[in-house]
Amino acid sequence: MKPSAARLPARLLSRAGIRGLLLALLLPGIVLLLLLDSWNDYRTLADMTKDAYDRGLLEPALVLESGIDFDADGRLDLHTPVYAQSLLESRAGLRKYYRIAEIDPPVAPGGAVPGRGRLLAGVAELPGPAQWPQESGEPMLYDTVYRGEPLRAVAIVRDLYQRDLHRQVVVVVAESTGLRAAAEAQAWQQEFLRDARMLGLVVVLVWLGVAWALRPLMRLRNEVGQRSPRDLMPLDAGSVPSEVVPLVEAVNHHMARHRSMAAEQNQFLDDASHQLRTPVAIAMTQAEYALREPDPGRMRESLRAMVVQLTRARRLTEQLLALAHADRDAGEGGGAGLPAREILDLQAVAREAVLQYLPLAHDKRHDLGWAEATDAADEPAAGGAVPVRGNGAELHEVLSNLIHNAIHYCPPGSTITVSAGRDARCGWASVRDNGPGLDAALRERAFVRFDRAGMEGHGGGSGLGLAIARAYARRSGGGVELSDGDPNPQGGVGLCATLRVPLA
Repeated sequence: MKPSAARLPARLLSRAGIRGLLLALLLPGIVLLLLLDSWNDYRTLADMTKDAYDRGLLEPALVLESGIDFDADGRLDLHTPVYAQSLLESRAGLRKYYRIAEIDPPVAPGGAVPGRGRLLAGVAELPGPAQWPQESGEPMLYDTVYRGEPLRAVAIVRDLYQRDLHRQVVVVVAESTGLRAAAEAQAWQQEFLRDARMLGLVVVLVWLGVAWALRPLMRLRNEVGQRSPRDLMPLDAGSVPSEVVPLVEAVNHHMARHRSMAAEQNQFLDDASHQLRTPVAIAMTQAEYALREPDPGRMRESLRAMVVQLTRARRLTEQLLALAHADRDAGEGGGAGLPAREILDLQAVAREAVLQYLPLAHDKRHDLGWAEATDAADEPAAGGAVPVRGNGAELHEVLSNLIHNAIHYCPPGSTITVSAGRDARCGWASVRDNGPGLDAALRERAFVRFDRAGMEGHGGGSGLGLAIARAYARRSGGGVELSDGDPNPQGGVGLCATLRVPLA
């Protein structure tokens, strides 16, 4: 389907509104149904009218037909009752004619139509039926024209027998169709007026019904319009039609997400301002002390302390910017602002991060190294590569934070091992150490910003490394997990941080 065709209903709805769209959809079908119903009613009424007039036309024909008999000399004798004469009288809008004729010689039933025969009574030029009846005495109804005027006629053929005599007569009675046509026209007019009233009533009911159904939406619109920009409380879904409830729930869900994001941003700003204020204040104090100190040796000590605080502030600032960048689009589900994912080797990314932090690990007297995956459950790819789909720079940032955390929190002389592999569903890279470790109950807290999860006595970290790592991992469709590491000299176990990313 073309995009323009897919957007056509939305365009019609935006231009015509729900009322106009409903009327545009309903009226053609309603009009068609009313026309069919009117046509059926009209035809039924027309047939009933025609049948009634035909019965009224047949009655004088039967009376005339029953009044024909033989006289004493064997000739045909016509007795026309007064009742029949009154039935044959013409009146305004209805003219009646009749013809009684003898057919000589008689025609067999179903035979060819004879001539007019010998006139016994009535109008000689009145047309007869187009076909001869199959049985004697069977009425034949037909339409004809006399002197340019349309007529409805009935013909009855009767065979008369007396001893060896056989006579055949035909009785034709006809009347003008003016009253019939007027009755049918009036019936059609009544049907049209009734359907027009019905159609008008449907339009009014649809219009008023939609207006009444939209009143909750109008109230909802006014409620939203009167809210302050900071009011992100959910809308009331109980006062709207059931068809609109999913839309209101979706809006509430969207507002809840924005409310959560706003709360996180406010908390982030509060924590960031607090964390940045401390090293800056200390550096300012040390600078003032250095300005007052006349001894060059002590001045250099103050300057070195200032460098430490400024280095901490720089590291904290870099982490805050990285976390803000990682959280900008993570978890939104749309992917509009996410970086492009590519196929890359997670093992190569992990090796590069190890090489980057070797000088820092050596300076901290740590044994940082690489180990090939030996777990029997691993499924190494060709050439030892671990092909995953993600953003290379961000996955490198994840592993950098994990390695930096291990170097920062482990005591001198600790062993830090980095490895990579794959399982049935994803590729993984782990950073395993034999440092102080982290209690299992506190591991989830370690991902909360500025929450050091019980590691306050192990260095001066800011508590942002794992939060940044998890945020960047989620942007590539993966995650970060914490588990037990290698045994340490104190009899406990260190910590193992594992990055998992979907395979390519």
